[in-house]
Amino acid sequence: MKILETERLTLRLQTTDDADFILELMNDPSWLEFIGDRGLRTVEDAREYIKNGAMRTYEQFGFCFFLVERKEDQSPIGICGLVKRDSLEDVDIGFAFLPQYWGKGYAYEAASATLAYGLDTLGLNRIVAITTQDNHASAKLLEKIGLKFERLVQLSNDPEELRLFSFNSDS
Repeated sequence: MKILETERLTLRLQTTDDADFILELMNDPSWLEFIGDRGLRTVEDAREYIKNGAMRTYEQFGFCFFLVERKEDQSPIGICGLVKRDSLEDVDIGFAFLPQYWGKGYAYEAASATLAYGLDTLGLNRIVAITTQDNHASAKLLEKIGLKFERLVQLSNDPEELRLFSFNSDS
């Protein structure tokens, strides 16, 4: 199901048919370095991850990490969306793209549309994002779409301090 469309991209709900792509994305070295190992080793692991992650989150909240596809060839290139983490008060925006699609404006296009969707369609007043302290590319993109660094935070069960960025619609 298509959720958002931009000039070059379609953002849609993930389905179990996307398991091969999700497995590839979540085992990419950049994912492992900046986001962390989710323990997906097989296509079946990825199917279960999609069912228990994006599909369940969408049913519960009406948003999730959407699959990002190029319109020109329907190639999956990444994920971008919103998530409500137990350890954060606010909904947060996140994204991840395969390295061959970096530097082409796709992440900016998807993240901008997702931020607008959260504010305009879902009626959120505040959206946050988290990055590791050394993930400068993601921090730069968050700032480019309008989020500002707020403070360092520690999520439950994670010793690492993360950078928290925020966007407040009333400021």
